[in-house]
Amino acid sequence: MGSRPVRQPALGLLILLLAVALWPATVRSAPCTLAAQHVGLTFPVEQVSAEWVCRLQPIIDNHTTARKIGPITTALTKSLYIHLLDHPHVAAALINRLDLAPYKAETREPGRYWGSDGEGTEGIVQLVYQDHTSRIYYLEGSHQSRLLPNVTGKAVIFLRMAAVKGEGQSEAMESTIVSYTRLDSRVLAGMVSLLRPLVGSIVGKKLAKGIDVVNRLGLEMRQHPDRVMFEATDPPPLEAEEVDFLRQSLAGLPHANRPDQKGPDRK
Repeated sequence: MGSRPVRQPALGLLILLLAVALWPATVRSAPCTLAAQHVGLTFPVEQVSAEWVCRLQPIIDNHTTARKIGPITTALTKSLYIHLLDHPHVAAALINRLDLAPYKAETREPGRYWGSDGEGTEGIVQLVYQDHTSRIYYLEGSHQSRLLPNVTGKAVIFLRMAAVKGEGQSEAMESTIVSYTRLDSRVLAGMVSLLRPLVGSIVGKKLAKGIDVVNRLGLEMRQHPDRVMFEATDPPPLEAEEVDFLRQSLAGLPHANRPDQKGPDRK
């Protein structure tokens, strides 16, 4: 008996698979890219790894909302601002203990944090890139409210910062934030024309409140350094190195007396 001939459909499929396998990868898919310009600000996206570029691009290109906040001035010296930015668990602890906001944060690993605003929004923040004027963050989080129950999504945050002169020519920091948010739910994402104003408003308010709370923390440090040190050392105290950094930083602030570790008694 002669060999059975290969059926035409099977032969066609074999040829197709071979063609796909041999086709150059650069032709099969275009390389991921990030725009450097965002709302008039230029970021060094060429420094971002290719892996992160491919994770960030879909969020930016297919965002549900895009927001710009700032520039807003924060009453913190550059050294304090950078330190708290790189140690969000310390910032959150001080903000919580000073009754400025019910923030919480934990360091999961270097450059990766969990955070909650105590008002229904929480998630993981990953530092993607940093230099002396810029930060790029990737976020995965959820939000629960009466209007948007159990909504999850991802975000890309571009932060531009610069030292400026604040009130009374004191040192301060100016921050501008550009955010891109993308909802995970295809159903909700498909209703983007209806949800964009609502989601955009929530995101904008959260970012604006966060900056305002940090500014209030800076004012507390300038006006009531002894209270800040008391909260930092009140059991359970912050880490010893954080307490030492705060003591030195607060003592050097203008119009602030050298902070007393004991501070005022609680009522």
